[in-house]
Amino acid sequence: MGERKVLNKYIPPDFDPSAIPRRKKPKDQQITVRMMLPMSICCKTCGNYIYKGTKFNCRKEDAEGEDYLGITVFRFYFKCTRCSAELAMKTDPKNSDYIMEAGATRNFEPWREDPKEKDMTSAQREKEEAGDAMKALENRTLDSKREMDILAALDEMKALSSRHATVDYSMVLNALSKRKARDEEATQEPVAGLTEEDEAVVRAMFKAQGEPFVRRLEDNDDAPPPPPPP
Repeated sequence: MGERKVLNKYIPPDFDPSAIPRRKKPKDQQITVRMMLPMSICCKTCGNYIYKGTKFNCRKEDAEGEDYLGITVFRFYFKCTRCSAELAMKTDPKNSDYIMEAGATRNFEPWREDPKEKDMTSAQREKEEAGDAMKALENRTLDSKREMDILAALDEMKALSSRHATVDYSMVLNALSKRKARDEEATQEPVAGLTEEDEAVVRAMFKAQGEPFVRRLEDNDDAPPPPPPP
């Protein structure tokens, strides 16, 4: 048991590593690996959706005759989680991605289309500017104008943020509370008694109707008695 727990093993002085026969591996040998699905796919056989991050036991092999700048392309075989149909995908070193080869289709991913659209736009622009100097000058003018607009917007945002940074929120709250108090005082109607003119109008109305005029006494004891009706 002790020989299995040491860091170094004894090597005799007459040991010749070249004399050890090498095991020959077949070129198309497959290795079982455990991996997670790097993309969301849909099985063509049963229509089951398999989402990104699903774990599989895959068979891995080298794609014969396929490489990119000396980087080996690997192919993986795995099965659908519902119908057990065999699916195949391979690596794409050029785009740092994976390609679905057989058994399933990859779901649409909008963020993968943006680089393609940018490449197409740049290629179309280069094609237009190839034999037209005025078109190239117009495109450069539009680019400079767009950059100036972006810089102006950034400056405005910086100035706005600096103003917000210097604002004292307690002063703002006090000003708002004072304004609210003034508005409430202005909208509040004053409570007052009838004036002489209002009393004359009321007396005339009751006299026209033939009813005796009665004036209500106020709570103030110092108030003079009302004049007798004529």
